[in-house]
Amino acid sequence: MPGIMEADDDGTYVVKYRGAGQGPKALVAELLAGEIGRALGLPVPDAVLIDVASDFGRLEIDYEIGHLLRTSEGINYGLDYLPGSITYDPLVPPAPDGVFAADVVWFDAFTTNPDRTPRNANMLEWHGQIWLIDHGAALFFHHAWADVIARAQDPFERVAQHVLLSFATDMRAADTRAKERLSRSLFEETLASVPDGWLELGYGDEAPDVVRGHYLEYLLKRLEGSAAFVEEAARG
Repeated sequence: MPGIMEADDDGTYVVKYRGAGQGPKALVAELLAGEIGRALGLPVPDAVLIDVASDFGRLEIDYEIGHLLRTSEGINYGLDYLPGSITYDPLVPPAPDGVFAADVVWFDAFTTNPDRTPRNANMLEWHGQIWLIDHGAALFFHHAWADVIARAQDPFERVAQHVLLSFATDMRAADTRAKERLSRSLFEETLASVPDGWLELGYGDEAPDVVRGHYLEYLLKRLEGSAAFVEEAARG
């Protein structure tokens, strides 16, 4: 249950709450995938960290909303609200550019995002451009925090259901472009920006910096072994 909030910078944001049913790992996925998408040059709305005050939801009369706000005290994740945007429909022309489509498919295969299908594209059209939103389901490996590194070689068979796959051109060229933009330093910088509080539940007894190290190793292994999901997308 995301909410539209006005913040003290006068901006309006779509906020994903740490107290939601998916838990803080959905916020970790939103932050990591979003920053990787931006590094690839893809249109992802600007992100902010939203500090929800402890008494923010105390007068909310709807129990579910009030409980959500009260359990989301502290740092949450927000994306710039795109007023007037509409849901992307692959059946409405014009067709997306083939290079752009290939880059989006590569990005979603890299981040193992199962939530970009014709049924639920999680893309918006705004000012004549497609924007990528809702990455909370990405990096689904972290919901079973064991053997995470071995799972970096997952070919991600769900890529065959990707809403833009039929428009994508050369997936191997997309792989080359992505590897020119992604790096260890980028992953380290992005992981450093993940709040410690998001890394304290669902990771056993490991300290936040240890958890960050596992994410880093996973991302590097996945980038190194990208041929597995690139070939899977090409077959699709």
